Amino acid sequence: MKPALRPVQVAYHVSDPEAAAVRCARDFGWGPFFLMEHIPLERSLYRGAPAEFDHTSAYGQAGELMIELITQHNAGPSALRDLFAPNETGVHHVACFVADLPAELQRYREQDVAIALEARTKTGVDFAMVDVSAALGHMLELYEPNEDLRRFYAHVRKCAEGWDGERPVRRLRG
Repeated sequence: MKPALRPVQVAYHVSDPEAAAVRCARDFGWGPFFLMEHIPLERSLYRGAPAEFDHTSAYGQAGELMIELITQHNAGPSALRDLFAPNETGVHHVACFVADLPAELQRYREQDVAIALEARTKTGVDFAMVDVSAALGHMLELYEPNEDLRRFYAHVRKCAEGWDGERPVRRLRG
């Protein structure tokens, strides 16, 4: 049997990540959130074809899980638009670390599960959205936890420890 995937993040589609981060901090005590606008991508494939994916995300902590608040700026088709219109809100994906992303994606393809997004950030992080929405109601995001990514997760978690609610949104540069 395959080892169980362990969720490390829950992502919500929102129309405005900054405003949503302020609400999540106020209403749920999540945060602080680190906002990255127009995340630069080296490449992006939507269901196998090149496609622009201009998006912004805010990342915060809620207990053991990272929370991502994500929106898309461009009008083209995407893994986000597969589930939500620009003004809609809801759980878009659950993210999990995997040891071998290409092997995981191949396994899903062999099971006829669509890969909605394959992308690489300008910093070299490969990630994918697997369309398991028929079974779970949301996508599954997979990526390999390289050292930079592990440091980012640890930084967000550390900033949440003892956080007093001040400065719920902090901007990051791409």
